[in-house]
Amino acid sequence: MSENATALQARALARLETIWDNEQLEAWRVEYIGRKGAVNALFEQISALPHTERGAFGKTANELKLALEAAFNAKIGAIKQIELSKALEAEPLDVTLPGRRPSRGHIHPTIQTLQEIYKIFGEMGFQVYRTRQVETDIMNFQLLNIPPFHPARDNWSTFYVAGSDEKVLLRTHTSPGQIRAMRAAYPNPVRAILPGLCYRYEQVSARYEIQFNQVEGIVVGHNITFGNLKGTLTEFARRMFGERPVRFYGDHFPFTEPSAQMDVRCIICEGRGTDALCKYTGWLEILGSGMVHPQVLRNGGYDPNEWSGFAFGMGPERIAMLKHGITDIRNFWNNDLRFLEQF
Repeated sequence: MSENATALQARALARLETIWDNEQLEAWRVEYIGRKGAVNALFEQISALPHTERGAFGKTANELKLALEAAFNAKIGAIKQIELSKALEAEPLDVTLPGRRPSRGHIHPTIQTLQEIYKIFGEMGFQVYRTRQVETDIMNFQLLNIPPFHPARDNWSTFYVAGSDEKVLLRTHTSPGQIRAMRAAYPNPVRAILPGLCYRYEQVSARYEIQFNQVEGIVVGHNITFGNLKGTLTEFARRMFGERPVRFYGDHFPFTEPSAQMDVRCIICEGRGTDALCKYTGWLEILGSGMVHPQVLRNGGYDPNEWSGFAFGMGPERIAMLKHGITDIRNFWNNDLRFLEQF
């Protein structure tokens, strides 16, 4: 039977050499390697062989099948090449035709929003200060008045780095940058924004992702008041969203005292409270803020009896959603060109 397989291979390859059109090639495939072809007929003979011969014959049949399939695929490519050559000869290429412009990429909507934030605060005298994404537990929590077992830690599900002597983690917010910016600037005043990625183990939804951008801001100087905070952030909202109502209301953050949230009237429902994104309130939260806590000032190297300051934090994706009427934050990370090409 091995001789039959060898003869079959020679006959099939010899016939394949003479084929140069797809119709005959398909007929060859059906006759030799199709479900009811000659190769499968060989496999059906295995059960009739003595056990001692089955292994060798099965190996021979498999090798035959692989060889014919490889030859078949090679012939497909050869026929396509010939057809292409004939088409080019029949329809010569007109080199005077204008070329097809390749599609050009553009800046991601989140980066567009970040650049707009940089511009607005740059015009207010803020510098961009970048800090690390991998932080220690001390910098990320403890120096911001969030000691171990503090209830405020329940707000964050944290990615910790395994196998480190010191607790190391992916930062849950850009707030540890406040400490680093103050320590780098002391004894001079500080006016900086701190952009970067943050990470939290969140349940992914239309409002939350496990990774997101954040922009922290900090101002430290002499006689800085809550009025400076409201004036700065109200002007930021005006430049970012145009003449649109904003509101401040009390909140709590461990690293600021007093603390406040800032909302902008929802751009989707225009304050009517009919949209799920704003939770049917008519307002969409864009940032948290507050006066820098005296202990945080001390941790940054400043005497709170001489210095004061305010801080704020915002999510660029949230701001982009508000500006463009986007209802699902997951669109920023899906890399769907149907979404991205709109901006």
